[in-house]
Amino acid sequence: MKEKLFIFSAPSGAGKSTIVQNLMNQNLGLEFSISATSREPREGEKDGREYHFITPEKFRRMIKEDAFIEWEEVYPDQFYGTLYSEVELIWKRGKHAIFDIDVVGGLNLKKKYGEQACAIFIQAPSQEVLEQRLRSRGPDDETSLQKRLGKAMFEMSHKSRFDHIVVNDSLEQALAEAEKIVLDFLNL
Repeated sequence: MKEKLFIFSAPSGAGKSTIVQNLMNQNLGLEFSISATSREPREGEKDGREYHFITPEKFRRMIKEDAFIEWEEVYPDQFYGTLYSEVELIWKRGKHAIFDIDVVGGLNLKKKYGEQACAIFIQAPSQEVLEQRLRSRGPDDETSLQKRLGKAMFEMSHKSRFDHIVVNDSLEQALAEAEKIVLDFLNL
C-alpha cells in the first residue's frame, strides 16, 4: 500500500471539522493526524488527543531539530505544526493520514508530499452564509468576528491551489462529495 495524506482546509465556519469527522467514521483506513501546539490546553482538552501540547521553548528546539513537516507562529509564542513522527506512526499502522488544518499549513503539506497528498478546500456557499455561521457560533465580539472574516477572505483567495473544492451548501451533499474524492484518490 502506498501511504497517502488527505488535507482538509477551510475558513472557520465552513464545516471542515464536521466533514473530517464523518470521514473518520466511514472505515476508510484513515487516521487523524494530531497537530502540535505551544498554546495552553483549553478546558477538556487532553495531550495527545486534541493536540500534542509542547512548551514554546521545546517547540523552538524541535523546529531547529527539523521535527516538523510544517509549522507556523500564529501569535507570539503560539506555534502550531505537524510532526514528521506523527505521520510516520500513522503510516506504520497501515493507515492514511487525514488532516484538519489551516490553509497555509495545508498548502505546505501539499507542497511537501505532492502526488502522495490530496488537498481539499471546503467553502461555505457564500460570504454571507459564512458570516452567519460564525455569528451563530458564539459570543465573539465584533472585532474578533471581523478578524475571522478577514482571515476567511485571505484563505478563500488560496482555494484554487487545492486539488478539489467542496462547497458546503448542503451538508449531506458535501459529505458525499468528500467521501467520493477520498475513495477515488485511494483507488489511484
